[in-house]
Amino acid sequence: MVDRDYVRTRREDVKPIPRRTQRFIRPLVKLFTRLNVLVYKRSGGRLMNKIPGAGPICIVTMTGRKTGKRREVPLMDINDGDKKILVASQGGMDKHPVWYFNLKANPEVEITAQGVTRHYRARQVDEAEKAKLWPLLVETYPPYDEYQARTDRDIPVFVCEPVA
Repeated sequence: MVDRDYVRTRREDVKPIPRRTQRFIRPLVKLFTRLNVLVYKRSGGRLMNKIPGAGPICIVTMTGRKTGKRREVPLMDINDGDKKILVASQGGMDKHPVWYFNLKANPEVEITAQGVTRHYRARQVDEAEKAKLWPLLVETYPPYDEYQARTDRDIPVFVCEPVA
């Protein structure tokens, strides 16, 4: 286990997600993601636009690394000035979400938030930059701290900068 001093939650204070459970959660998350994107888009962003108990979401459109097809995923809408911050937390599960691999292979994305779609280029931050961003991430969505404490995986964080 790597000690990340910016994470305030201790490992022993969170329950792990058993691997057997993770195998069942992943297909449910995939199904809910598709439903969320469909409802969000059909309603013009009026429905399924927030994570319950948290803030607004954005729809990130990227290119699949294997298929080359457009892929859409709803994520927390975290802003740092004109930049967007994406967190590949997957609830602190042991594996990165599939969209992480798509974004690493194809960093050009579209992000739709509050009815506005813009083009961005994503880059994964290093540990030092992640530590600086962590207070903003946890302020926006407090469970991120528990997610990082739960897993040995370094939860990837991306900064998306607007492109003209």
